[in-house]
Amino acid sequence: MILAEGLVKRFDDFTAVAGVSFSVRAGEILALLGPNGAGKTTTVRMLAAILMPTEGRAIIAGYDTRQDPVAVRRNVGLLTEQPGLYLRMRGDEYLEFFGRLYGLDLEVCRRRARDLLEQFAMPEAWGRRIGEYSKGMRQKLALVRALLHDPPVLLLDEPTSAMDPHSAKLVRDAIASLRDKRRAILVCTHNLVEAEALADRIAIIRQGRIVATGTPAELKQQFLGPPVMELRLACSTDGVGPLVARWARVVEEGASWLRYVTESPETDNPRILQALAQANIPVVTLSEVPRSLESVYLRVVEG
Repeated sequence: MILAEGLVKRFDDFTAVAGVSFSVRAGEILALLGPNGAGKTTTVRMLAAILMPTEGRAIIAGYDTRQDPVAVRRNVGLLTEQPGLYLRMRGDEYLEFFGRLYGLDLEVCRRRARDLLEQFAMPEAWGRRIGEYSKGMRQKLALVRALLHDPPVLLLDEPTSAMDPHSAKLVRDAIASLRDKRRAILVCTHNLVEAEALADRIAIIRQGRIVATGTPAELKQQFLGPPVMELRLACSTDGVGPLVARWARVVEEGASWLRYVTESPETDNPRILQALAQANIPVVTLSEVPRSLESVYLRVVEG
């Protein structure tokens, strides 16, 4: 549904995007992460056929952004970081205006608009001037606009910026619910918890290039190493370390707990638990130590 091949964008002597390639299948959410100025927004604008690439190509829902930009725009729901709302219009006027641009029947447009406003817990926005909205309401209205024509491709740049936690959760839940077999979603965000919760895969862009890509688990394995397991006991750890070390590498130990690393937790953890049970050592919990996507991100962008 989304295919970028060698995308390059130059502005005079400045190269904003330097050969970006990735794809997003139908039914998948890809999170594009990177520091300010890394090329995220420029990439999104090329995918939406707002900017033409200097080199490379992008295919959106089967349409080439160079050869058929109008068809691309019809099949994309775009949310930019600066949505450019018409503040003097009421919510209903604004959404009906864009519904006409998308070629929607007026009744269909009104029904979809009201349903989406209800979903985002802001039905009162219908008859109010946009200039009276809070920042979070404006962001949600821009997202409603992007969803109004039920597009097969969504390009969302900072979809929950300026929102309170409750509104942000509503939007995240809405994005997750939009994942289906016919739709592909690209999300640009600085919220790494949000990215990990939503995305099937992560792509990290730095200085105009994709420098890492994979599932959150794959990226953690690649940049942080194998998972660290924590074993908590109902007794002292005296003598437990050598037993665990038969299958794993002990990396840290406390009075009644220890942590170890193994390349094959699916096979080594059962062996360790069985050995502890045979030695009559009471186990309280065995769990993986949480590792954040933030640790991966900082290692990639700083390295």
